[in-house]
Amino acid sequence: MRFLVVEDTADVAETIVARFSTAGHVCDHAGSAADARHFAELARYDVVILDINLPDGPGTAFLRWLRERGIGTPVLVLTARLALDDKIATLDEGADDYMVKPFDLGELEARVRAVVRRHRGEDTRVLEAGNLSFDMASRATTIAGEPCELTRREQILLEIFLVNRGRVLEKEELLTRIFGMDTETSANAVELYVGRLRRKIAGSDLTIRTLRGLGYQAMLAADPRAAR
Repeated sequence: MRFLVVEDTADVAETIVARFSTAGHVCDHAGSAADARHFAELARYDVVILDINLPDGPGTAFLRWLRERGIGTPVLVLTARLALDDKIATLDEGADDYMVKPFDLGELEARVRAVVRRHRGEDTRVLEAGNLSFDMASRATTIAGEPCELTRREQILLEIFLVNRGRVLEKEELLTRIFGMDTETSANAVELYVGRLRRKIAGSDLTIRTLRGLGYQAMLAADPRAAR
């Protein structure tokens, strides 16, 4: 998944980014509401982790900005505020969950997974496509019950395709979702990783189509479009 971490306290932000990056996710970091708006205008995120106290205004203002523009990305709020009224107000602004600082990183990861499942209308942490399964928590992939070893970026790419199955994904979007905003990586790297992933999941029911001039589309091999 791709995260936007909006947090002005450097050590807290670094800890969160390191934890989710190690778990196989891509994270962009914004230290202010203005930076967060800039990132949100440029990229599509799976989750926003949002601090309430930002140097240029309350995080709720950024949350309101997202919702007013119809951006439904799940938002998990972090704050030092303990009052119930603060929690209620934040949820009413459109937050999907709320954690009070200090917090446990393990619980944060679990809360994020729960928020994503609710947002996707799923009741499991496992994404499936026929005989292929991907566990979002353990990052483990199996094909017909057998382990399929993937690198961190191959895991990210597979997760993107599973979550967006049937949707055409442009190469540029995949580039930023795999490598993040701070990259000078060539778009040709996407072709490289798609090729590697295809070879590793060749025995699965998931197929990845190349739509020349448009991008890539993942679907079940049994789908009539997959043979086109």
